[in-house]
Amino acid sequence: MGKTCKELFAGIDCTIIGNENEMVEGIAYRSDRVESHDAFFCIVGLVTDGHSFAQDAIDHGAKVLVVERKVYLADATDITEVVVKDTRKAMAQASANFYDHPSKDIELVGITGTNGKTTTTYLVEHIAHVAGRRTGVIGTVGVHIGKKLEKSEHTTPESPDLQRLFARMRDERVNVVAMEVSSHALDLERTWGTKFAVTAFSNLTQDHLDYHKTFEAYFEAKARLFSRDYPAKRVICIDDKYGKELLRRCSVAEDSVITTGFDPSAQIKPVSVTYETTHTSIVLDVRGTKYSFDYPLVGKFNVENIMCAFGIGMQLGYPASTIVEALSEAPQIPGRLQRVNGAGENLGISVYVDYAHTPDALEKAIASIKALTKGKTIVVFGCGGDRDSSKRPIMGRAALSADFAVVTSDNPRHEDPMAIIDDIVPGMTAGADRYEVEPDRRRAIARAIALADEGDSVLVAGKGHEDYQLVGDSVLSFDDLVVAAEELDRASK
Repeated sequence: MGKTCKELFAGIDCTIIGNENEMVEGIAYRSDRVESHDAFFCIVGLVTDGHSFAQDAIDHGAKVLVVERKVYLADATDITEVVVKDTRKAMAQASANFYDHPSKDIELVGITGTNGKTTTTYLVEHIAHVAGRRTGVIGTVGVHIGKKLEKSEHTTPESPDLQRLFARMRDERVNVVAMEVSSHALDLERTWGTKFAVTAFSNLTQDHLDYHKTFEAYFEAKARLFSRDYPAKRVICIDDKYGKELLRRCSVAEDSVITTGFDPSAQIKPVSVTYETTHTSIVLDVRGTKYSFDYPLVGKFNVENIMCAFGIGMQLGYPASTIVEALSEAPQIPGRLQRVNGAGENLGISVYVDYAHTPDALEKAIASIKALTKGKTIVVFGCGGDRDSSKRPIMGRAALSADFAVVTSDNPRHEDPMAIIDDIVPGMTAGADRYEVEPDRRRAIARAIALADEGDSVLVAGKGHEDYQLVGDSVLSFDDLVVAAEELDRASK
């Protein structure tokens, strides 16, 4: 599938120094993954500068260097250099060029927000499938192409990997793709040059401030998906001030917008909701028409996800009857308020696993469990290492909305697990007798189950679908769902 330099950089403001007809056979941004006749993009990163790896890229076979400043190398006489203002943005646009703009050939739905992205992508995928479309998903849990599931390194892949995915989906005749769009991806231009049919916003709560530094910068990164950079139809939850601000901006731009939420002014809003342990019964007001149905997901925050997915289905042009049919048989989302099954269920204890790893998500998950529980609610949680430390005491405070909490290790990465816990517990002083610390995650889960009586519920929060634990440079096998089932069974013997 090669492209000449001239073809690859069409529409990109650049200066080509050398042979504009040089053939490019691939795009690379890591010098150790360069293959013969690749174009190597010298990305200026947060820690390293790709310009320092230009010679290594040439040694691996690169014939084209894309740079923000000319590099002078001893062994670069037959190398074409392309000088651009921003190598990240150029890489994204060039990747779209290289794969012949695959996002134009699919209906792409981009979903952003702090919480709810994964669940909403799964719901949209299911709606599109029921509507007769061939579907794909890109997000935290992995990549779906039709019925095939693959793991992914990032919620939103780097631009060459993303465009390659789109091309694979196009070539496999996928019609509709639901994609999680992270704030990092937007800030790092991973989605630049991508065409969206619909963009959707769920909510904004504290997360990723280790990267964005301020809440305003975090919001503005998300808001780019609703700007002129990404024209599309919009679905916006207006339950927080950030959704309302996005609505204001999109209204000024005269975008097609469907609003969702518990806010009385939302175009899609609940008339009544009944929460059960296995499902939810809802009556939705959809632009003045009421739809009554049950769906097999639990919790208030899933009402928000259901409404968002309903709005996206409408923006994709599906009949309301098709959307209701699909939502009535919605799939279980991996690691999202997922009930643990096992022989130990005869204890009368309900155990759930959820990905909640922000204060808002943890509070909402606990509230959802409490609404389903006759007895007390016990939460097991921790915080990730090498991430925003300012949210740790806030997570501790959020955990006190449960009747009891067991503070444990999450993915400590390169931090001491006890140091992370020491950052959490200052937020829990208001409930000093309602929590305990157990740094070993398996023992913490076992302890929570041991504390539970018949009619109680245990929520294991923070890791959800993950089947690993990151400790130092090691990736240890650890699946909350599996471990909780094992400990539940052990407790019943």
